[in-house]
Amino acid sequence: MTTNPRIQASFDSQSMMATLGAKLVETGNGTATIAAPILPGSRQQQGFGHAGLTFSIGDSAAGYAALTLIPDDQEVVTAEIKINLLAPATGDRLIARGRVIKPGRRLIVVASDVYAETDGKERHIASLMGTMMPVDL
Repeated sequence: MTTNPRIQASFDSQSMMATLGAKLVETGNGTATIAAPILPGSRQQQGFGHAGLTFSIGDSAAGYAALTLIPDDQEVVTAEIKINLLAPATGDRLIARGRVIKPGRRLIVVASDVYAETDGKERHIASLMGTMMPVDL
C-alpha cells in the first residue's frame, strides 16, 4: 500500500478524519482509498454507522483521487456531491474507494463507493458522485 507524501500530508491536516479514526490507505493515479472504524461515537440511533461517517470518507476519497491529478500548487474543494445509501453501515469498518471519472482544469468529476467490512468480507453500502474544483494554495 502506497500513498503520495503530498496527499498524506494534506490528509493528516484534516481534524475531521482524525476525529473519525480514518486512515488514508492508498493513492494512485486518479484513485484514493480511505478506511475508518465504526466507532461508538459515529453510530446513529439504531447502532449502524451514521450516514455522516459514510459521506465524510466517501467525499474525502473522491477529493483525494482528484488531488492526485492536479499540480502541486493546487488543492481541491468539493463543489457538489450526491450520495446514494444502499444498505446500513454495519460491520467493523468502512472502506471508501474514490476515483476520477473525468479530469478537467476547472472541474473534476469524481465518484466513490463505500463498503462495510466485517471479518474481511465487504458489502457495498453507498455510492457517491460529484464534482471537485481545483483551488490555488
